[in-house]
Amino acid sequence: MKQNFITIKNLSKTFKGKDFAFDILKNVNFNINKAESLAIVGESGIGKSTLLHILGTLDIPDSGAIFFENENVFLFDKVKLAEFRNKYIGFVFQFHHLLAEFTAAENIMMPCLMYGMKKEEAKQKAEALLVKVGLQDRRNHIAAELSGGEQQRVALARAIIMEPKILLADEPTGNLDEKNSAKIHDLLFQLNKELNMTMAIVTHNLELAGYMQKRVTIIDGKLVEIN
Repeated sequence: MKQNFITIKNLSKTFKGKDFAFDILKNVNFNINKAESLAIVGESGIGKSTLLHILGTLDIPDSGAIFFENENVFLFDKVKLAEFRNKYIGFVFQFHHLLAEFTAAENIMMPCLMYGMKKEEAKQKAEALLVKVGLQDRRNHIAAELSGGEQQRVALARAIIMEPKILLADEPTGNLDEKNSAKIHDLLFQLNKELNMTMAIVTHNLELAGYMQKRVTIIDGKLVEIN
């Protein structure tokens, strides 16, 4: 039996300007199961990234709630919410946001060190992930010396080093060529299968969306499941 993991209830978000207000999300209700992979697809501007950022608690809805394992995370105070985000959610963005002067291994270690893990333990975890993403020979290269595909694989390893329960990715292959995109696709599929990691991925890439167990889009502010 599938285990419900994330419950979205009556979620709404409005963008307001001086002379306008635009409802980007309107009373969204949706469930994501444990270890499920979800692709959020559709045209630019429909609210895909907004929804992802709210799922990741990087943005706050105007109304509604998101329950992670029956806890409404938007009732947490700022400190508890930051701790929850760092421990339970991994993020991968279109732009990798690596620290250019740090090595691949050091970039991957960073979330562990921020969480207070001892450096040697963090290093061992980073080394294991470098093997998993096929970059063990590039461990001591600074980020600026890595190709775009290698940088994104480092970003993916960094996102999962804390063994998060959910991985959120916003156009993770948007800046990559076909070959490197395929490597990221394979890695995401492998992580979902091996680690039972729940995934929600915003993408324009139909091939990547095809890897996911469920595909949704946003129509008039509502989340709609598609085939």
